[in-house]
Amino acid sequence: MALAQVRFRHSAFVIYFLLTMARLNTCTVLHTTPERRQLWQFNAQGNFPLAREQTSPTAEPLPMGLAQKSWSEIWQPKLNIAWLPTDKVFLRVVQLPASTPIETRAMVELQLEKLSPFPVAQVVWSVCPLPPRANTPAGHVKPGAQLGDGPNLSVADKLQTIIVVFVERKAVEEFLGQLEGQGYLADRLELGVLDQLTTADASENGAWVYPGVWGQRQTALVAWWFDGTLQNLSTISLPTAGDAANALHEQLTQMTWGAELEGWLTKTPNWTLVAADAAAAEWEPPLRKALDAPIHLVQPVKPVELAALTARRVARSDGATNLVPGEISTRYRNQFWDGLWLRGALAVGGLYLLGITIYFSALFVQDFRVSRVETQVSGLGASYTNAIQLRERYQVLKTRQDLKFAALDCWKTTAELMPENVQLENFGFAEGRKLSLNGTAAAINVNDVIEFYGAMRKATLKGQPMFDSGKGAELSTTLGPGGTLLNWRFGLELKRTEGE
Repeated sequence: MALAQVRFRHSAFVIYFLLTMARLNTCTVLHTTPERRQLWQFNAQGNFPLAREQTSPTAEPLPMGLAQKSWSEIWQPKLNIAWLPTDKVFLRVVQLPASTPIETRAMVELQLEKLSPFPVAQVVWSVCPLPPRANTPAGHVKPGAQLGDGPNLSVADKLQTIIVVFVERKAVEEFLGQLEGQGYLADRLELGVLDQLTTADASENGAWVYPGVWGQRQTALVAWWFDGTLQNLSTISLPTAGDAANALHEQLTQMTWGAELEGWLTKTPNWTLVAADAAAAEWEPPLRKALDAPIHLVQPVKPVELAALTARRVARSDGATNLVPGEISTRYRNQFWDGLWLRGALAVGGLYLLGITIYFSALFVQDFRVSRVETQVSGLGASYTNAIQLRERYQVLKTRQDLKFAALDCWKTTAELMPENVQLENFGFAEGRKLSLNGTAAAINVNDVIEFYGAMRKATLKGQPMFDSGKGAELSTTLGPGGTLLNWRFGLELKRTEGE
């Protein structure tokens, strides 16, 4: 039941990790020392080229753009890695049957009480499988291959080499607390020394000595490679006083005896010292004297190259082995999403306040303009009223003048067009435009009356029609008593514009 629960939790985590890593955009690696902090950011494509590098004193805050995550994390995920100080770490090398990563982790979990130097409840652990070497049955792998790049072995009786990393939970929580205080939320805690180990050309049997990897200049890590397999990891110390060569000889003699008892040390190992110039000058003389054997000097991998190896290894791993406790990872993830929601709400609120500010500013400007116009209108009120009165008076006078001349024009036109044998008895002009005429004529002169009516309708004044042909009263005629006298009547309406 416990194994099934472990597999279920692992599967869920792997699914989440793969969904995140499938679109990983950048990978950041942080290395902290008591004096300074080094931060490298790599583009998570191809061979992980370096995008940016930052070195700052420990007292200064980390750059916001490199350390913190923002909205872009949703579509351009960033993986934050921190190198855990090696003085807080305990490493064990175990050989396990080749299997899938899930089953390998389950096998290690079943042996935790035997492998862990701390109580299981107080430890954080992870597993790092090593790729097979050139002279192992699994096939040839070039020197410098990264952790996790080796093929999965399908034969059950073949072994795989696993480095199990143990860290006391209290130390991990304290270190993560320090990073949080600096504004760096680590997704993964890793060891640069693990990638340093994989760069060794371990095609020959030998021991590789790494001074200073535990954070102390007088302490060195010894990696024992035999038959292409990492057999053991141990530490030696260089005393600051006394006979350093004799002290190293005693430590290395005890290690070789233990290796011979375990059965994997069958011949004299070749010795390689991986150190820079200053460390090599301090370690090589006493080490050469203690071993009484030739020592091959190798320059260590540069920190930026080591950070790139760590970034590639972590990005290509299944994500199940992580030294960050699960509850802290969950808190970081919830803190990230809560921060996004809070910043989103603040952004929406800011835009809303900005919109309100713009609206009321525009309203204030319009109110000011309206009040200014109203002030101008009130100042022009008296003159406007006088102008209206003058306009109305002018209109009345003009109308009177027009009416007077219109009546005269109608009388003149009637006099000019009326035949001599037609008598006008009544001339009427009303409302400034309506002309009404009636009179008498001999019955035999009815055609003259009709021609007179037609001429009046077609009369012109200054080249324009004088009357509106569509308005007015039609011609009406009646015979008087005896049938010899004709009474006629019709009406016309002046053709004037609306303004007139």
